[in-house]
Amino acid sequence: MNDSQLLKGILEGCVLGIISQGETYGYEIISELEQYGFRDIGEGTLYPILTRLDKNGYIRCRKDKSPLGPIRKYYSITNEGMNRLMEFSSDYRKMKQCTDMILEKAIYKADSDNNERRE
Repeated sequence: MNDSQLLKGILEGCVLGIISQGETYGYEIISELEQYGFRDIGEGTLYPILTRLDKNGYIRCRKDKSPLGPIRKYYSITNEGMNRLMEFSSDYRKMKQCTDMILEKAIYKADSDNNERRE
């Protein structure tokens, strides 16, 4: 798995989390992701995720006029989407806990080895 695959999986859960807070549209989702530190998330990354979430029944999309003129797609979460968000959150926390334990042990070992070499 490369970093972009990992990012896409995490972004899918984050996008569901953002949409669960209320109906929103693509540019708002990108802006919120940026506020939380996700950089360089463009339309080419976001819209395939939204399409996949819609296709899986996790979100619904409606088209309406925007205050600025053109028709805009608005996204809201479905009951299935809320269930998926809860599942994602649980899976993510378990995976993060396991990953943290492994990495902390590796870093501790590396620090110990470096300290032994210095002595």
